[in-house]
Amino acid sequence: MSSPSRLSAPVGDPPPGARQLARGITATWWYTFSAVVFVELFLVFIWTLRVFVEPGGAVVPLVVGIGGLVWWLSTMPLLADYRRRLDAEAGIPWARIAAPLLIAIGYGVAAGVLADSLLLGAMPIAQSLVLLNWPRGVRYRVVLFLTALLIVLAFVDGARGATVGGPEVWGPSLYAVLILSMTVSSLWWWDVLVALDRARASESRLAATQERLRVATDVHDLQGHHLQVIALQLELAERLMERDPAAALEQLRLARGSVDDARQGTRDLATQFRTVPLADEVANARDLLSAAGLEVDTAIAADTDQAPADALGPVIRETTTNVLRHGAGRRARLSLSRVAEGWRFEIVNDADPAAPEDRIGSGIDGVRRRITEAGGTLEIRETEGEFGVIVTVPARETAPTSEGLRR
Repeated sequence: MSSPSRLSAPVGDPPPGARQLARGITATWWYTFSAVVFVELFLVFIWTLRVFVEPGGAVVPLVVGIGGLVWWLSTMPLLADYRRRLDAEAGIPWARIAAPLLIAIGYGVAAGVLADSLLLGAMPIAQSLVLLNWPRGVRYRVVLFLTALLIVLAFVDGARGATVGGPEVWGPSLYAVLILSMTVSSLWWWDVLVALDRARASESRLAATQERLRVATDVHDLQGHHLQVIALQLELAERLMERDPAAALEQLRLARGSVDDARQGTRDLATQFRTVPLADEVANARDLLSAAGLEVDTAIAADTDQAPADALGPVIRETTTNVLRHGAGRRARLSLSRVAEGWRFEIVNDADPAAPEDRIGSGIDGVRRRITEAGGTLEIRETEGEFGVIVTVPARETAPTSEGLRR
């Protein structure tokens, strides 16, 4: 299976996967931002062309064009403020919106009077109002009202003879009426994405909380049982100390055995929660590399639950980190399959020509030691433009599986 990703950025600290995941919503914002400002700039351009072809000298085109650029720049702080909002704040942040609104009013009045167009006079004011952080549900009513107002003003201009002519005349009027709906649709998509991102974050926090509660419950049950038994054994030993020292000593031995059982049970519980199915390990590695901007191909055998997860799991994590640190950040290939010698894991990535020649650091040395202890082999393969790590470990007659750990 394949999981392509087109994000790209230099790899470094903090971890690339986390950084690229955070940048996904940022990239979408810049698409939204560029769409809105492009529509505004295009509208200023076509209105400037419209007044330029009409008689009246060069003053009107200069006011409409240069004033339009100033108004266009003033809308960018409003968009930036819109991005930072969580929800509409209580009250009106006059300190942030006063200047952009005054620029919109000034430009609208000047351009509308000089161009003799009520529609041009109202359009920049309406557009700036749409960009404000309205409370939930209010923005759409504002857009509907202002759009209806612009339509009325367009008809008034037509009745006064200000828009009589061909497409070069009524085209700017049409865009002036539609800019509000185009803007709010772009911002609506951004709001949807923010809501989905918050839901994803909330789901992750909820899953983490549920897992902590499950761990706490298991630890409480395990330790509570053993501690109760130890307390009873010590109490019995205390009662028998004077009457039957030998029996009291035996109870002390039993209490020590209960302590050992509690310690071993705690270790086993910790091992359970540290064990991750190998299929999930490879899937996590694929998702991390994809989030870092690589095109990732994976091939996972269907019976990976029979592979030695305690040996291969750390290998998968360490080699994935090695790809993020030393790879060129374009392609990677992961495979986990059964072979005659046992199980074979292979990870190959494109090598960065600018990186140091020695790509085998302490992490790979740790992988070599672990695989040697497990009775397996490690192969480093370097070709022109590629770097690969191939690990083979023997199969076990009774391999540990984590299926029983899943709830």
